Amino acid sequence: MKYVYLHGFASGPNSTKARFFARKFAEFGLSLEIPALDEGDFEHLTVTKQLSVIARACGAGPAVLIGSSLGGYLAAAYAARHPEIQCLVLMAPAFRFARRWQTWLGEAEMERWRQTGYRVFSHYGSGSERKLFYTLIEDGLQYEEFPAAPQPALVLHGAKDDVVPLELSELFTQNEPRRRLVVVDSGHEMTDSVEQLWAETAAFLELAKV
Repeated sequence: MKYVYLHGFASGPNSTKARFFARKFAEFGLSLEIPALDEGDFEHLTVTKQLSVIARACGAGPAVLIGSSLGGYLAAAYAARHPEIQCLVLMAPAFRFARRWQTWLGEAEMERWRQTGYRVFSHYGSGSERKLFYTLIEDGLQYEEFPAAPQPALVLHGAKDDVVPLELSELFTQNEPRRRLVVVDSGHEMTDSVEQLWAETAAFLELAKV
């Protein structure tokens, strides 16, 4: 079984939660693969390209996907297309990803991004300002807002999340017995609640120390 962690937007394999989860998996004698979803080319980032990175990380065999924010949305989108994925752990998954940018940035800024073709973002993974082309939005709009992943899913979401509304995870898990929502007393990043995130994840995956 492969375990793959998918980081969030403008983040990277060295994010706080990614490193924490990698250490915890190691305590159980397990390896956690954490691919760089932009492969060093943040400017040309798209949902389609990131799904290709996930495909290479997972291979053809069974795998478990753990995703944070955009990584959570990508995990669900990938699982909806790949039945070999066994289950999902989604942390503040960014459902409605492409369509919510106007809410985040406003109509005028979105139009400016579309007209110029690119926008500059703070890239947390590299600690620098990076360009990002509007093709992220154009590509993302072809994907569903709520991927119909049939696998069992644990969804962890902060009650004080001001980036991805809790209601999106509530909609994703509503009337879906294979999906369980755990609301955490935290914000979007939930880095102050990593021990709770891990405890819920380890129980869900039925991990046992070797």
